[in-house]
Amino acid sequence: MANIKVQQLKQEFKEVLKSEETSKNQIKVDLVDENFTELRGEIAGPPDTPYEGGRYQLEIKIPETYPFNPPKVRFITKIWHPNISSVTGAISAMTLRTVLLSLQALLAAAEPDDPQDAVVANQNAVIVALSSKSWDVEIATELLLSN
Repeated sequence: MANIKVQQLKQEFKEVLKSEETSKNQIKVDLVDENFTELRGEIAGPPDTPYEGGRYQLEIKIPETYPFNPPKVRFITKIWHPNISSVTGAISAMTLRTVLLSLQALLAAAEPDDPQDAVVANQNAVIVALSSKSWDVEIATELLLSN
């Protein structure tokens, strides 16, 4: 990997380590190899979602063409989500910090109309309905609309 890419990755790695999200134990990143071509990430399940309280391990592979092509990221921890393959954990994202934060945000805001896993996307409404806050909002909305 070109020296400039390694320098950029080192800088991004430091940004993640110094970030507020890391200090709050929301995201984490570790080196798997000294070349910064493979990393291990971890994100906390976002609050007020069915993923709350979970810790999700991620495999992050940095391509030779980085930063022009994003890191390849997949969930190591099994997860049931319409934008993540339930078989392989496959997804893709951007910089180290934004990868981790984007994935955390993705858990909070599913996009079932653009699914990675159609089977999960068809069931996502059930998962959301089981979330108490979503249930409360849905019922409150129905009550408002019926009056």
